[in-house]
Amino acid sequence: MSVLTSPRGKVEVVHCRRTESQDVYCIKSLIRKFTCKLFGKLNIIYLLEKANLAVTLCNDKEEIMAQATFLDYPNWNVAKQDDWVSVFRELDSDIPCTPLNTLFMHLFVAVDEYSVGCCKEILRTVYKAVPELHFIFLIVPSYMSLGSTLITVFDQVGNIPCLTYEEDFAVHICHRHSHYPQLHVRKARVEDHDDLMPIFMRYDTILKETYGEYFLAELIEAQDEENHAVVCEVEGTAVGFMSVCSRVNMQLLHECFDLGPFHGLCFPHPDDVLESPQDLSVRRSQDAELRSSSQGSQKIVEELQEPVSPDTMENIQGNIAREAASEEALTAVQSGNVSEPEDIEKLSDISTGYAQYHHVSSRSLASLVLPEEPVHFRPIYRGASAAFCIQLFCIDEKYEARSLDFMNFVFSLFSDKNFCVISLPHLTPEFFLIQNFVKMVPFNTCTLEQDLYVFHRAGLLKSINIRFATLLDTPGVENLVSTLMLNKSILEDLDRYNKARKDPDGTLLQAFVAEVAEQIVGIAVIRNEMDIEYIRSHYNIEDFIYFSHHQREEHGHMHHFALNPIFRHYTKFFLKEILRLGFKSCLYYRVYPKSREGKFQNPYAHSLTSALHYLVPVRPRRQIVYPLEKLGINAPSKAVSKDPMSYALNHTNRKLTLEPKITVNAKIIVVGASSVGISFLETLVFCSHMKFNNLTLISTHGLPGKKLLDTEQRKFLASDHCFNDKDYALMSLCSWVNVVVGRMTGIDRAAKHVVLSTDEIVPYDHLILCTGQQYQVPCPTEADISQHLTNREVPNSSQRRYTGKVPCNHFTLNEEEDCFKALIWIRNNSITTEGNIIVYGNTIDTYTTVETLLNLGVSGSRIHLVQPPPASTITCINNYSVESAVADALGAAGVTMYRDAILAQWNDGLHPDPIYSASFTTPTKPFRLQCSMFFSFCEKNVDYETFKALNDACLVYDSRLVIDTNFHTNDIAIRAAGSLTKFSNRYYSNEWTHSNFSSKEIGFQLAAAMLHLFDPTLEPVTEPPANLDRLIPMYKGAKIQGGILPGSYHYLHIAKPAIPTPLEVQMAQPNYGLELVTGSAKNGTYFRIHINKYKMVETITCLSREPFPASNYIRLFGQHEQLLNNLCARYDENLITDLYSYFTEPWCLALFHDRFIDLRKELRQILASKEEEDLPSIEQLAHQIEDEEINPTEKPRQYLKRVFEESIYKTLVERSTLDYLHYNRYHLPMYAWPGIV
Repeated sequence: MSVLTSPRGKVEVVHCRRTESQDVYCIKSLIRKFTCKLFGKLNIIYLLEKANLAVTLCNDKEEIMAQATFLDYPNWNVAKQDDWVSVFRELDSDIPCTPLNTLFMHLFVAVDEYSVGCCKEILRTVYKAVPELHFIFLIVPSYMSLGSTLITVFDQVGNIPCLTYEEDFAVHICHRHSHYPQLHVRKARVEDHDDLMPIFMRYDTILKETYGEYFLAELIEAQDEENHAVVCEVEGTAVGFMSVCSRVNMQLLHECFDLGPFHGLCFPHPDDVLESPQDLSVRRSQDAELRSSSQGSQKIVEELQEPVSPDTMENIQGNIAREAASEEALTAVQSGNVSEPEDIEKLSDISTGYAQYHHVSSRSLASLVLPEEPVHFRPIYRGASAAFCIQLFCIDEKYEARSLDFMNFVFSLFSDKNFCVISLPHLTPEFFLIQNFVKMVPFNTCTLEQDLYVFHRAGLLKSINIRFATLLDTPGVENLVSTLMLNKSILEDLDRYNKARKDPDGTLLQAFVAEVAEQIVGIAVIRNEMDIEYIRSHYNIEDFIYFSHHQREEHGHMHHFALNPIFRHYTKFFLKEILRLGFKSCLYYRVYPKSREGKFQNPYAHSLTSALHYLVPVRPRRQIVYPLEKLGINAPSKAVSKDPMSYALNHTNRKLTLEPKITVNAKIIVVGASSVGISFLETLVFCSHMKFNNLTLISTHGLPGKKLLDTEQRKFLASDHCFNDKDYALMSLCSWVNVVVGRMTGIDRAAKHVVLSTDEIVPYDHLILCTGQQYQVPCPTEADISQHLTNREVPNSSQRRYTGKVPCNHFTLNEEEDCFKALIWIRNNSITTEGNIIVYGNTIDTYTTVETLLNLGVSGSRIHLVQPPPASTITCINNYSVESAVADALGAAGVTMYRDAILAQWNDGLHPDPIYSASFTTPTKPFRLQCSMFFSFCEKNVDYETFKALNDACLVYDSRLVIDTNFHTNDIAIRAAGSLTKFSNRYYSNEWTHSNFSSKEIGFQLAAAMLHLFDPTLEPVTEPPANLDRLIPMYKGAKIQGGILPGSYHYLHIAKPAIPTPLEVQMAQPNYGLELVTGSAKNGTYFRIHINKYKMVETITCLSREPFPASNYIRLFGQHEQLLNNLCARYDENLITDLYSYFTEPWCLALFHDRFIDLRKELRQILASKEEEDLPSIEQLAHQIEDEEINPTEKPRQYLKRVFEESIYKTLVERSTLDYLHYNRYHLPMYAWPGIV
């Protein structure tokens, strides 16, 4: 916050933020004729869309006071976008402007009364937000004066001709040192103590309490050749402090972190062991390590680089010295107190870092559990240490953005060192200094509680140059990418560019290199994005851009990106230059899923990009399933309706190149790859303004979506329609989430780590338990059927746990891997041709499994469906018509059904492995079946190992894990969700659990609750009133189940979350509503819709022999029947004989569109707003009628309809609807609008 005072003495408290699209109207209102003469006639939306940085200044009432827009090339067409540097260098050779340190002001508007103060405030904010920026140019017609505002901050440096007009333009410049200068850095003196202590004490008192009041003075006095203390000062006052030391515990670092990209932070030595004798095993270990690392970690591991040679280092040091001298000359420290604005980026608080490796005592080393001999090869470095460490760092918040100014000076103190390292507790917010460092990858056996960050001396160079590649760059690129897994692909594309500038299919190809000190340190290859219609229609790219303001040729497809990790902090600059030089405004990068064999499914798969964390993941869009034959020529184009290989899309554009992300280093561990866990991870990953560095999933089989079963393969298990294989491919969670394959066997709450079945530990800061419930191995009652016992005479074994060895031919199917193993067993043991199969259970999965077995070729006469006594009167399908059709289909297939049968023995009580026979008791007489394969689908329960881990950790467990309404267990660091949990008894709502709701919605709500811990842009959570604290949340998403049932019936059931109740009991309620049914279940044409008393669709049940678009029908849930073309009236008039056909008619396709909900909200907002002063809104009229404040002579509905048609509301609704259809015409070409009628 800053304070502006007008010439008349008025005061405004202001702050800066990024410009948003809704600011356009206010910006236009601030434009004057003089503004147009200075900057030209501008399309503000288009300008903001192409701007690298746009800043809005607001007062404390959020009223816009000023706005400025900056781009990385000049306006008025005085120079080409890709070639302005030489023009401006000729203008004034004393101004070393480069694309890295220069921006151009394309627009400035402000409230007249505060314009001077607003201008200075915005410029200070811009210089603070972009530390590399030194010059801002302003170009105006030469005959124009700058006016009273801009002339106070800009100085003219010359004139320049225009490329299109025969007139000259004046070039003005604004220097950094006038607004937010570089800091002067020097050796610390004891007298700096009094200036620095308030900064330390403001945020941390531990050092003073530990080492005494004068610890800082003692540290400064103790300087020697190995220990140095430096300060940065403003006007003679120390505002920042850094303590550095050349002694670093290299052995500990080598044992805990993968330092390969930086040659172990050591100088090369002849005795270094860099390769394993088994090259093949090395490659495999690297692949495995890459897969188990986070995406950001993968990139660094891939980019293994030889250390910079000593000769080159001398050259680099010379360049650093020259650049530092020139910047020092340009950046004189200014006098006078200035008020600092609140930074756009909402910077973190002052942070204190420790890297005291040399002070680790022998006691602490002994207590530190060092990793055992690693499985993977690790290089051995015998050279001398090339690193020094930062022990202590602190800087005043006002000057934090200039933290990197320290680095030039401290590297000069250690002329023989190439690396600076700092270690920080991993929960330390990412402050400005370490944003320029590279975060190192810890080994999975690392037990240190801190993260390691590395900065190379060469990273200080500002002479990085991005340019088009040439043939002469090939050797340098070969050296750069020599250790990348897909280096051949990069070199092949580079060769195509050098030879033809085109791909084999004729698409324009562009290759760029990053060059520092005459060395190639980066390579990028892009091509024109030819599939932009598909991308627009299948991904929410319009969350980030206004699509209509981007030309087709401005969309680029990034194939390869590799950058030496020394210069990782220039990644965004590299991307920005690619856009500028390539005349692009958007870049897209695709991540394809891997097949079961581990090979890329797409032969043109790209190299993994080290820029992925600087891109934003783009959410896929839900697609309409079109009746293409019925639509004919009115169907969408093939570019929209085609179905290519699925991929995850990542994106950046000009607006994002200077947009920071909030980095979260907290270790968030998710246990269980259930739908709840996947939904939770998906929500966090797609927070585009945040970067989660430590997301980890612990799962028995890793991430789902491996496509183990063919697409045409019938599924053994029913589906909840939360996620399918295509959804997993579109998310590419493996790009963002570490995956640990294993089972949780313990939780150490004190040490905050999870223990796995392999005795490995996974530390956490936040533990998310989403293991769900699984089918368990049934425990036989051991009743001897020769005694002719009945169910009443045998003990109840449903609560007993089976502790024996699980027979090899016994299968409990919970995940796709379990189904795949069962399928392999069937094929390897000729089950399709001989032997009986017993399917035991009474869930819907028993029916889908029987259908899968029949589909595999197993004769129905060899399948025995044995159903135990039901636990309640509610069946798994809860619809008599469907159940009877399925029963008839089972009988027709020859499948034998047994009801109310309890498992008594395997193999007559003998050794059960493998199972040859199974005995059962019933209410009447027992029976015995021969068995070659046994499927168990008994009631689901919490896995015993999971229960034991929770119980041993003293988490409250009462038949399930107890949570509150915010997902908390009795440990504040442990949350849980899904069917594993139940609400605490204090809510008096034991009937309701997460099992009653949509798993996908539960995962989303869990993530939303956690985001408040990390996202400063969210409104703080307010505590609920005391009387509402005992209410459980009621989620509204539909509960869905579906699958293919015996008889090849395609089944889908969509219902409102509810306590399970028999359908007959529901229909007997007086307020049940209406039931609309067409077709017959036995004929496979059954379609049932339940309309509740509020005329809303509450339940949908489909049973069809033909496949149907389930995703379309899911969108019908919760819609009003009138929205479905007066569904009830048409049904009552016998105009609807087949609901399947009814919902394939063109009129209803807009209902299935993913943005239809936005249209509904917009129309509701129109009707709720007061559009005419002398008339209330339609919503207000409805309330007045309900409250009997007005008594119309006609019926209320007719009265509201007449008012609507006679007022402006009808026009507004029609216009909004037509705009919706026009904007989404690529998805909805079957609708007519005025332009085509």
